[in-house]
Amino acid sequence: MVWTWRFEQQDGTQVAQPDGLEEFPGQGDAESWIGETWKQLLADGVDRAVLVEDGREIYTMSLHEA
Repeated sequence: MVWTWRFEQQDGTQVAQPDGLEEFPGQGDAESWIGETWKQLLADGVDRAVLVEDGREIYTMSLHEA
């Protein structure tokens, strides 16, 4: 299983990841990474992140503070 993040703007337009596609061996690794990088992604124009496992969307989260 491969875990990745897809990045989007508010209107659903996909945003390319600044450093290329990151792949993670597990969900926890992917979630730790997003926890460390979400502020920079937001500054780069990303509004939300979609966690994907082998092409299947798991969940979507906003990068904006509640």
